[in-house]
Amino acid sequence: MTVSVEPAARPRREDMKAVGQFAFELPATWRADMRVPVRVYADDALLAPMLEGDAMTQLVNVATLPGVVECVYGMPDMHEGYGFPVGGVAATRMPDGIVSPGGVGFDINCGVRLMALPLTRTELGGRLEAFVHQLSRSIPSGMGRGSEWRLTDAELDAVLTGGSAHLVRAFGLGVEGDVVNTESNGRLDGADSSKVSQRAKDRGRGQLGSIGAGNHFVEVQAVERIEDARAAQAFGLRQDQVTVLIHTGSRGLGHQVCTDYVKLMDGRTEAYGIKLPDRQLSCAPVSSPEGRDYMAAMACAANFAWSNRQRIGHVVRTVAARELGIPGADVHTIYDVAHNIAKVETYDGQLLCVHRKGATRAFGPGNSEVPEAYRAEGQPVFIPGSMGTGSWVLVGDARSAKQSWSSACHGAGRTLSRHAAKRQVTGSQLRRELEGQGIVVRCPSSAGLAEEAPIAYKDVDRVALVVEGAVLARRVVRLRPLGVIKG
Repeated sequence: MTVSVEPAARPRREDMKAVGQFAFELPATWRADMRVPVRVYADDALLAPMLEGDAMTQLVNVATLPGVVECVYGMPDMHEGYGFPVGGVAATRMPDGIVSPGGVGFDINCGVRLMALPLTRTELGGRLEAFVHQLSRSIPSGMGRGSEWRLTDAELDAVLTGGSAHLVRAFGLGVEGDVVNTESNGRLDGADSSKVSQRAKDRGRGQLGSIGAGNHFVEVQAVERIEDARAAQAFGLRQDQVTVLIHTGSRGLGHQVCTDYVKLMDGRTEAYGIKLPDRQLSCAPVSSPEGRDYMAAMACAANFAWSNRQRIGHVVRTVAARELGIPGADVHTIYDVAHNIAKVETYDGQLLCVHRKGATRAFGPGNSEVPEAYRAEGQPVFIPGSMGTGSWVLVGDARSAKQSWSSACHGAGRTLSRHAAKRQVTGSQLRRELEGQGIVVRCPSSAGLAEEAPIAYKDVDRVALVVEGAVLARRVVRLRPLGVIKG
């Protein structure tokens, strides 16, 4: 059994010291077991619910983990999660610092791909509804829904180790530009499919090319406003341009990988002398057999997720060609970024294992991991909003390296639980409201639609302003929704 210590009371607003216009810090002396301070990027309105719930306490718990360095960070969309809060970022020193499955999450490499079509909303005209409808028919969505393609053992292993590039090169599902414009070129090194359980493989075998349920979606959008013309031009975005945002991850395969390794590490924590304030933080040293196996299995799940979005992107091209007469090569992948992942990165000569749970990379100009076409500006960063509101494209700021381990937030962040959201609005009511705004909605479940209502999320514009004010990333364009597909 995991050795635990008794947690202290929740942090209060008066315990937090303002260290910038949008930064609040809790010192490492606040609780005896903290190893490093906690810093949260927020304004007062965003900070309040973090303190009222358990998100801040969870972030304090993360600050107690062995090997954690410098500071742990909370993004402006932070809310309670499993062990780590969603919107939490922490780095541990290699090789003996820990890796925690809860610091990545159950949906490994849940992430976002943004694609741009070569036409404007005006040019799309009355074809919007047909386009959204055909996308919804072609992309399986909903709990347990999968695709018609059931991978053989050999095909699945090749996807787990080869990532999205394998789909392009072996099956012709996409173009090389997709690979170039995907984080880590759509493949994490070190993936070993033998470290993924048979149960995980069986759960994912028929799900490649599907979006699942919950907050996952495919959304047709248009550029509503440009804040940074130079970066927008570099990304290939112009006023009123139609885009497609794909938000999904590793589905049942990633969930099972996390489940398997949470259980494994929970039974081994005591052997490594690790004391935890919360069993959900189960972990192991990165250099340990359990740590190495998890990193190898997590890489497989991350590669599956990139492949999942790659296949959906191929479907977007196919439907655009059939319904809109657009050649597939003219549908451009702007970028694909992960937001539930642990990656080995170097900062000031230190090799670190950076956990980003509900957070994305935000590399600034000149970073070698940014696609060459964007390198003068920085890495694209996406903050999707909720249905009926809008989303933001930003560009990473080099100063984020010292502010947040080169990280920014991944969305608006929940303020209401799914049950609470359903108590305030019905799916049919929300559908009518969205359609009244001219937004085409395709969702087979009214309950699932209500769970993701805009009232359940923070103000995405406020969140984006805080990210910019904290110099993590700079706003480039705002996207408004035209059509929503949800599971």
